Amino acid sequence: MKLKLFVIALFIVSGLLARPKPSMTDQYVSCLKKVTDVMVNDVASPVAASRYYAYVSLAAYETAALYSELPAFKGILNGYNGISISKGLVEGTDKNIAVLMAVMKSGERLLPSGYMVKISTDSLVAKFSGNPALKKTMVLVDSVVMQIMKYVAGDGFNKLNNMPRYILTSGDGYWKPTPPAFMAPVEPHWNSLRTFYLDSAQQYKPEPPVVYDTVKSSAFYKMVIEVYEVDKLKDPGNQEIANFWDCNPFAVQQIGHVEFGLKKISPGGHWVGITGIVCRQRKFSLEKTVMAHALVSIGLADAFISCWDEKYRSNRVRPEHVIQKLIDPAWRPLLQTPPFPEYVSGHSVASNAAAIILASIFGDATAFNDDTETEFGLKPRKFGSFSAAAAEASISRLYGGIHYRDAIDQGVWQGQQVGKFMVAKMPAQFAAMKLSK
Repeated sequence: MKLKLFVIALFIVSGLLARPKPSMTDQYVSCLKKVTDVMVNDVASPVAASRYYAYVSLAAYETAALYSELPAFKGILNGYNGISISKGLVEGTDKNIAVLMAVMKSGERLLPSGYMVKISTDSLVAKFSGNPALKKTMVLVDSVVMQIMKYVAGDGFNKLNNMPRYILTSGDGYWKPTPPAFMAPVEPHWNSLRTFYLDSAQQYKPEPPVVYDTVKSSAFYKMVIEVYEVDKLKDPGNQEIANFWDCNPFAVQQIGHVEFGLKKISPGGHWVGITGIVCRQRKFSLEKTVMAHALVSIGLADAFISCWDEKYRSNRVRPEHVIQKLIDPAWRPLLQTPPFPEYVSGHSVASNAAAIILASIFGDATAFNDDTETEFGLKPRKFGSFSAAAAEASISRLYGGIHYRDAIDQGVWQGQQVGKFMVAKMPAQFAAMKLSK
């Protein structure tokens, strides 16, 4: 019996010893996931989440650049003059610790529930407590984050609360709050924020939406019927796609008179997750992983600024209101309608911008297994390319009953233009991704 126990114990110990140590890419993705979890807890809107990712990834990038020849964002990002750190402050510090801590420390400063990020930061500090470079490294990180926060302070976010209150537009063709929570519109002045690399929020204005018209032969009514008919099919495959790409942080479940928030990841968070999946799959170095995340996150942030500019200009009504008024008063979309105007589709814009950026880094024909949504009870989905994933994310909004066809098509166009512009404006950054691992 003792011999058997000894053999079992030896087998367990051998298994533990054989377990590979997490790479720095693994650890970076893990740190970013902890920040994502706090965003989900905070019910960060799609636009707010994209802003957080952009600045967190910029802080990590600038930290990594102190130890390498990564191409500078100084002079490329609007209003960004870079950071100033002396060589003396870098000497004697640990690059790996510094990059991970930059993620956590900037997350602490940015997120409403930054104290929750601090719990993970403290755990990370304890993990590295035996490293003699830890103390000086933390001083370095604090300096980097402080300078990044000065850049953050100038983006106009702090002025949003002083903007004029949003007033509903009368008329059947304009956006109205939807059940079950009838939330106020999310960030109607988001287009006033400083863009990162776009010339302005209006740089890639989509075509005006199809005009609201209840005549059955009209182009608009035909789009309404398409949404209704697609939903009536109850196609299991379409429903699976719609649920996989739902990414609605504002989803609410109503039980009796009580409403419960269904914590979900944002569309940007989903694509940041995909970025981490492929960086790990390619066994990227820490520097290339940080750069890939920075490019995708910054691109997502501008994509949402661009999208929100159009949403509150066209201010179009959601299918839910129109179908209930014209076709079926009892109709409800498969997905819960998010609390902002319909045109254009935000997921279409964000997904196609991200896909263009990722394709420029890894090549479009990159197969990957997207398990980003498994923690929310959804099965992984396999994709043969980033463009295929973006196309599925885009059409998912029709399957979910929350967008008309033209909002998807024009969202695809807008997202692709944003992504292409970024690739063209930052040739040094994308060229650096083609270097060695």
